[in-house]
Amino acid sequence: MANSVSQTSLQLEQKIKTKKFKAGIIGLGYVGLPLTVEFAKEGVDVVGIDIDQHKISKVQKGISYIQDVSSEALKELVTRRSAPLHVTNDFSVIRELDTINICVPTPLRKSKDPDISYIVAAAEEVVRYLHKDMLIILESTTYPGTTEEVILPMLQKNGLKVGVDFYLAFSPERVDPGNPHYQTRNIPKVVGGVTQKCTELAQAFYKIAIDEVHTVSSPRAAEMVKLLENTFRSVNIGLVNEVCQMSQKLGVNVWEIIDAAATKPFGFMPFYPGPGLGGHCIPIDPHYLAWKARIHGFSPRFIDLASEVNSSMPEFVVSKAQAVLNDHKKALNGSKILILGVTYKKNVSDYRESPALEVIELLEKQGVDVVYSDPFVPELYLHNQVRKSVQLENLKSHFDLAILVTDHDQFDRQSLLNQFPLILDTRNAFRGIVSEKIVRI
Repeated sequence: MANSVSQTSLQLEQKIKTKKFKAGIIGLGYVGLPLTVEFAKEGVDVVGIDIDQHKISKVQKGISYIQDVSSEALKELVTRRSAPLHVTNDFSVIRELDTINICVPTPLRKSKDPDISYIVAAAEEVVRYLHKDMLIILESTTYPGTTEEVILPMLQKNGLKVGVDFYLAFSPERVDPGNPHYQTRNIPKVVGGVTQKCTELAQAFYKIAIDEVHTVSSPRAAEMVKLLENTFRSVNIGLVNEVCQMSQKLGVNVWEIIDAAATKPFGFMPFYPGPGLGGHCIPIDPHYLAWKARIHGFSPRFIDLASEVNSSMPEFVVSKAQAVLNDHKKALNGSKILILGVTYKKNVSDYRESPALEVIELLEKQGVDVVYSDPFVPELYLHNQVRKSVQLENLKSHFDLAILVTDHDQFDRQSLLNQFPLILDTRNAFRGIVSEKIVRI
């Protein structure tokens, strides 16, 4: 058996090292499509798989829907003569593949429990077409134990053995959409396999397209790495958001305090307050870890408290808006407010879990006429209706207040000052500008 295992793994390893293998990536979203592109750039025969026909059609036309992938680069890869990039919604292509990466969403249920149904659905398709000498890597963020407790039993139910007939590993996605400095290729990859040979093959696979690969002892460790990274951010943002609320009571400027503390060359890392957490990672990942911790009888107090504080920030912003209007002898009810930016971070088009959505909802419950402007989101579907972004240069009606929720670079600060009587700045976007029109959280 030892010789058989060695021969099997050596054949796959040789295929990977010589790039003579066929790779498949399930899920062509903000993780899967850039990964597909990076391997295709290296000359690997790669196929992207997704159930969304709209995405398939766009890729086939060389049109990118992901900010970090240019349409020019995508079109070149799709149309080239040698090993063109393929995409399909037909999972039967898996029977032809040597490697599979699963890059599907992992949202939360309304109860804030993990929803790994997309992972399970993808794994079921892999099981249908699984064959010997395959490397399967899960990249979707999930709780520690998913790879070995959920995916592994599914793959072994037909008699194939991990480390002998197929190879299984976990490697957490690390993507920062819109970051011009760190993208798929130069963000180090963490990998943990079920067996040592699984780890080695996964490491060899990623080294083709990723500059640095760091191995850990197990899939469970790799799963925990991603959750620690984002829980670290959530807890520290929660701390500074609480300090922000505290500073208002104490009559001090939280932005000034953070800037001064950041002059210390050791022992301090600056985090900044804001209107709340958003996006696909930081508001969600800590709940995966907390859920798993509770199953094991451990109370994740820091995670719970940070979540509570961060979740309170949209309400804090609305209360601040009410106070600002009150200081100018205006009521919140009946006022007209413009929301500047609805995405979860600057210079991206993604508004998933954005705190701006809750700010809008809370304001409207208080009788506010709310309009938004965002150069990256021309239309916004909220509360069963489609809203359209207004063009700032075309505004004719009067607004009582503008709330800057997302500090896009395209927002000209001086023009905003000239245009609006009052601006509530939740991001310190007007740093260095002194004006009675500006109120910071």
